[in-house]
Amino acid sequence: MDPRDAMVRTKAAIGRLGGGFMLSREVKALCERHGLGGREMYFRGRCGVLGEVNADVVVAAVVFFHAGHVRESWEGGRKLPAEEAAALYASACHDWGRRRLAGLRDADRLSELLAVVADRSDPFCAPLFAGWRAMPRPDGGPALTAHLLHVVRELRGALHAVAVVTCGVGPLDATLVGGDGVGAPVSYDSTAGFARFLGWPGPYPEPSPEAAERRARAEELTDDLLARAFSVLGPAELAELTGLLGEASQVALTR
Repeated sequence: MDPRDAMVRTKAAIGRLGGGFMLSREVKALCERHGLGGREMYFRGRCGVLGEVNADVVVAAVVFFHAGHVRESWEGGRKLPAEEAAALYASACHDWGRRRLAGLRDADRLSELLAVVADRSDPFCAPLFAGWRAMPRPDGGPALTAHLLHVVRELRGALHAVAVVTCGVGPLDATLVGGDGVGAPVSYDSTAGFARFLGWPGPYPEPSPEAAERRARAEELTDDLLARAFSVLGPAELAELTGLLGEASQVALTR
């Protein structure tokens, strides 16, 4: 199996599993415990790895969300310090993994393969990936698997943002044509529904055929860029990674 084929086969699983904890009962419990709204916890938790930065730094990192929505959520969540929020968000990710991936065969082996991809990837233009890669990791088992799935998901998200900008597609058009490139944490009936989730106010324009073509090129470019990260694994390891991610997806569906 070659790196690009493996990456294409696994990107949906990485998107779903890497972001699966974001709307989980574990994160909702954090919101209730610390008095934050869901979006405040999302941005303070996910982007807290950047530190106590100006809201525009967060806007620059998340790319596909409406800038005003990001600023409001980031500032509204300042009652929880960024470093603490990131640590709490990571703990929710780990707890989600222990619950949803508890029956996964060879979780440690999947973590080992994901760690090779994450640790040998270039963090260029990927601030959230770099921040999450530097976070303390749990000792092993499903908690570590969930952590590394999120780290690799952040890598794909960053590379997709680079590809979208390179191909000349705006973030709203990219969303209306085909999502954010890493997979929404929940299902939506339409891309307009996903745009609303990302904080974009309607009504939404109909994307042009040119925007659709550019978005398709951006997806191809994303795949090309991420294939380089997967190339650190040999053909047998790539096949193993693909199989284990398929198993992880099945296990998560039953929990």
